[in-house]
Amino acid sequence: MANKLRISMIQSHIIWEDRDENLGCYGDLIKRVSGKTDLAILPETFSTGFSMHVEALADTPDGVTIRTVKKWAVAYNVAVAGSFIVKENGKFYNRAFFITPAGEEYYYDKRHLFRMAGEAQVFTEGTRQVIVSYKEWNICLQVCYDLRFPVWSRNVNNSYDLLIYVANWPEARRKVWKTLLQARAMENMAYVCGVNRVGIDGKGFVYRGDSLVFSPKGKKLADAGKRAEITRTYTLDKEELEEFRTRFPAWKDADQFSISL
Repeated sequence: MANKLRISMIQSHIIWEDRDENLGCYGDLIKRVSGKTDLAILPETFSTGFSMHVEALADTPDGVTIRTVKKWAVAYNVAVAGSFIVKENGKFYNRAFFITPAGEEYYYDKRHLFRMAGEAQVFTEGTRQVIVSYKEWNICLQVCYDLRFPVWSRNVNNSYDLLIYVANWPEARRKVWKTLLQARAMENMAYVCGVNRVGIDGKGFVYRGDSLVFSPKGKKLADAGKRAEITRTYTLDKEELEEFRTRFPAWKDADQFSISL
């Protein structure tokens, strides 16, 4: 039914800087949810890990990473979202993607680059918000550090129903991750899903997972747990969302503003 959307959080480790191994691993995980979900969500930079070795790791916009994701979407009849490292016109981007079984393609370049890891030194920031239309749901796609900047995710006039963050969010800042995901749901009156990796990366950072889904009221609806490689599927209800927005129309009193980039 159009008012229902099944989303699957694919919470797994990422093999450091090994695209082929990661594509194989995540392909198997997506195959397992075929027929059970409408949207499979992968962590940030799922094919390489959050590495700054962009010259060696970057793919092209239509390279093996996206070609493989497109094959998954068609073969398993599921939309797939995540992010990867791409080089385009001589610049590098942490590019989020949303690929549907019908062949629709949406891309969003991470706006807020994590300067503490040197991301701002090697990647180019994005300049536009992207909202995907899929199965009569409007979905806003953002990446990791974007979570700390609420203005960028502001849901103006209910322009989206679901806000997704794909991430490599270290365990040391797990409280921030959980708190801000819940806050983004309540302030934007939308479902929020955050998908994070687990394991240890090539720089020694530990990732706890804690992939989560929150309701527009801030209620935790699904939790993939800590440190486990797991796929957790939850069904969102658009009718419940619209009823809440009608009963409690706080969005009508939101401040109007423009963003200067």
